[in-house]
Amino acid sequence: MPDIILLAKSFIGLVAILGILVFLLFYKPSKAEKKQKEVKKAPTKKYDAYESLEDLVAVIRNRKSSTKELQVALDKVIKYHGTIHKKLGVRLHPDFNLYGEILLRICRHPHTNKDLILNFDRELEKKNPDYVKDINDFLTKGLNSRGF
Repeated sequence: MPDIILLAKSFIGLVAILGILVFLLFYKPSKAEKKQKEVKKAPTKKYDAYESLEDLVAVIRNRKSSTKELQVALDKVIKYHGTIHKKLGVRLHPDFNLYGEILLRICRHPHTNKDLILNFDRELEKKNPDYVKDINDFLTKGLNSRGF
């Protein structure tokens, strides 16, 4: 007799769990709930907000970034992160590789233009005279990789 009661309770529990899972499978939130979620997820970035170098590089890496977004990101890179650490003797500082990547990315970005590339190049060279040759090397590699 106790086995039958245990079996019945187990069966009822499994049916209840199955009912919850089926409900979750077919439940679709209303449009109002979706809009509230979208409003919460919407980015609230302002162009004047300070961002880390990694965030700015992520904007540059994104192939869907507009020309305006690229311009803002490059301006912030120059303004807040434009000075590269001094060279380590003859060797480049390891942080320079990120700036080299930025140069390559903006040269190959689908929404870039010559003004973006030249302005970033000039400003970076002004702030880092020790790296002029290396900046020009990365710029040349980037322009040559465009496939024209």
